[in-house]
Amino acid sequence: MIPAPLLVLTAAVCTQTGQALGKHLFDRLDPLGVLGLRLGIAAVIVFVVFRPRRMPRTASQIAAVTGLGVAIAGMNLIYPALHYLPLGIAGTIQLLGPLTVAAAGSRSARDLAAIPLVAAGLWLIRDPASGQLHWLGFLLAGMSAAAMASYLLLSRALAATLGHSALGIALPVAACLGFPAGVASNGITVFQPQILVLGATVAILSAVIPYSLEMTALKRIPAGTAGILLSLEPVVAALAGLFVLGETLSGPRWFGIACICGATVVAISSTGPAGNAGAPAPVPGVRGAAPDR
Repeated sequence: MIPAPLLVLTAAVCTQTGQALGKHLFDRLDPLGVLGLRLGIAAVIVFVVFRPRRMPRTASQIAAVTGLGVAIAGMNLIYPALHYLPLGIAGTIQLLGPLTVAAAGSRSARDLAAIPLVAAGLWLIRDPASGQLHWLGFLLAGMSAAAMASYLLLSRALAATLGHSALGIALPVAACLGFPAGVASNGITVFQPQILVLGATVAILSAVIPYSLEMTALKRIPAGTAGILLSLEPVVAALAGLFVLGETLSGPRWFGIACICGATVVAISSTGPAGNAGAPAPVPGVRGAAPDR
């Protein structure tokens, strides 16, 4: 049997490799096209393979699931951000979403240590000596992080009533937002067979496989442990950017990534003991951290 921590790390590698391949598609589709194709194909696969067993029944549940879909679409703004930023930098900024949620749920004074780590990390990531990074990339990645934080809060609200079914319903909602935007921006290019195959590869690598691996892993390890493992994802993103895209990062930027990863470990570990199911854990298929399942 494959160790559960290895499943979580494999999910991270698949996600970041998929995002790197998505960035490779930018010479054929613009970022909105990649975003829309990824969401559309992932929604179909997840809905068919992990068919929702519970449907929203009340107005509040419908509103929450709709909001969850909007949040998932917002999280995919990481793809437009990649047009301006290296994968490792964009992934690090996106991690600030779950970090904020984890820190907000903690009552430990130790979390104060995360604040200077985050500030130092963001300052080092800028590293103007290695070349200016476009402000629009930071804005888009920040919006993706905010959407991820919203996703965590909404998924927590739906966990008891809909569970995993919420994701199977919310993903098509996200696709209804992202896919038309991708088609409007790229036209019939989106429907070319080769593009559809490449889009399916991105969707499977960055969504379907991680979803399956994390669902399996979370049954065997504490949620807090999984969350700490996923705090390494910016490092995985930077390595994927290096080996798949040829994106090199300066020493200060690598150190900045390490600072923010460290801040995430502090915030997640102080939400409770490693065995506390209320601690953040990875979000299947869309990345980040999530509450009880």
